[in-house]
Parts: sequence; C-alpha cells; structure tokens
Amino acid sequence: MPFGPASRLGVSLFDETPPIEWIPGQSEEEKESIIQAVYRQVLGNAYVMESERLAIPESQFKLGEFSVREFVRAVAKSDLYRSRFFDNTARYRFIELNFRHLLGRAPRDLEETRAHSTILDTQGFEAEIDSYLDSDEYQDNFGENFVPYIRGYKSVAIQNMVQFTHTFQLVRGASSSSLKGDLAGKSPKLNSLVIQSIATPVVSPASDGATFRTPALGSRYRQGVGASSDGKVYRIEVTGYRSKAVNAVSKFRRSNQVFLVPYDQLSQEYQRIHQQGGIIASVSVV
Repeated sequence: MPFGPASRLGVSLFDETPPIEWIPGQSEEEKESIIQAVYRQVLGNAYVMESERLAIPESQFKLGEFSVREFVRAVAKSDLYRSRFFDNTARYRFIELNFRHLLGRAPRDLEETRAHSTILDTQGFEAEIDSYLDSDEYQDNFGENFVPYIRGYKSVAIQNMVQFTHTFQLVRGASSSSLKGDLAGKSPKLNSLVIQSIATPVVSPASDGATFRTPALGSRYRQGVGASSDGKVYRIEVTGYRSKAVNAVSKFRRSNQVFLVPYDQLSQEYQRIHQQGGIIASVSVV
C-alpha cells in the first residue's frame, strides 16, 4: 500500500493504473501501447519524436524476438538514452535516474550508489544498464513481460522512510519529467541526502512547488538559546515572481526559489515575498 493519501502525494495515477504486461496473442495496437509505455518509463516522461524512435528494436519486439525486458534494455542502451541522461549529466544524477527509470525507486543508501559508480568505472555504460535489468530485484518485480513502473512510494519497494521521501525528489507526480520542470536539471538531487541519510519534506505536486530544487543543506535547528520548538526551520517554496522593471522584456521571471527560514523570521519573510510579487507555493517544517 502507498504511504499517505495517493491523491495528495501525486501518485494516484500510479496507484490506480495496473502494471502493463505483454501477453501472447495481443493485437498490434496493444503492442504499440506497450512500446509507448516503455518509452515513457525508461525516458522519464520525455517527449520522443518519430525520428528518434528505435525502429529495429520495436520491430523485434512486435515480431516476438524481444521480450519487454529486452526492449527496455535496447531503449536504455540507446544513443537516445545515453545522450539525454549520461553524456552531459553528472555521474550520480545518471545513477539516481537509472534507479527511477529501470527499478522504479530511489537508491536505498550510499553503498548502493557507490556500487553502481564502481560498475561505471570498471565496466562502463552498458554494464551499468545491465546491472539493473539482470538483477534479482528486476526479475522479481517485472520479470520478462512487465513494463517497469514507479513503485518507490510503496512499502514493499522501500526499506525506510528516508528512501520513501527521496522517491519524491525524483518523481513529483505522474506527469513529472526526469529533467524538465526541475531546477536541478542534470545535477545530482540525492547525493548529499543519501550520504547523510536525510529525509526531505514531501510536497504535493498539485502546488506550484513541483518544479523546485532542494536547497543546500545547512543547520536545521538553532543551537544554544532558542533551541526549543521555536528553533525549528521552515522550508518556503516560492513561485510566480513578477519583474517590476518598467523596461523588462517580460513581466514574469521564472526564478522559482526555496528559502530555509527560522520560525521567528517567518512573518518578516512572508511580507518580503509578497512585496516582491512572489507566490508561496508551500511551507513545511524541515
């Protein structure tokens, strides 16, 4: 079962959509829907142009020469995947996206990401992809004929609450993309969080806060005087800033930001944000 109300966490579509399976005797239309589902999952909801599609592997799958798992392997090893998620992407961002795309969850801990980093160093890109698809975990969950799906929000797919919250750093709702709409872009999102085993706030993607980057980690509580309940730090996600310059090219600036604010400065920060034309998307205790 998923943690918390699925509609509020942005995973209701995942929760309500049954796994997609290839079954012998399916029609061409059904096979095409499986191909589209593989592209959607493996490429992280990225748009695929007709000219980018993998005509030969698609044909092999439709002819029964490829299982779903082998078609997933072909997409993940393709130049299309490599150019989007490997060639110009930070190493640990690539690894965390592989977990999202191929196993449907976030990395469990630092040791798991280090193991995959070692595979990259010693065996290369294709071996790194194979390490997910040939794993017992992949076989136990997806086998040969199921399209991989996001499952990191379910208790059976995670080991602790930290990993549960990390899933929502990689997946902000069913329509979220692995790269677009996220200020982290091609930089790692989980590296420091995994190293320190730090849980993060889970903010509903229904708000405008779905595009934000986790701020740099710092002291989360005051030390010494004031280190009481009032010493909590709050995370404020802000969007919708308007440029007030008369000669501005556009009256809108897409400068969504995250602020970490002590309790006693919340009121002052609210006023500053509203005076600058910002819209507070969410406020949560860090």
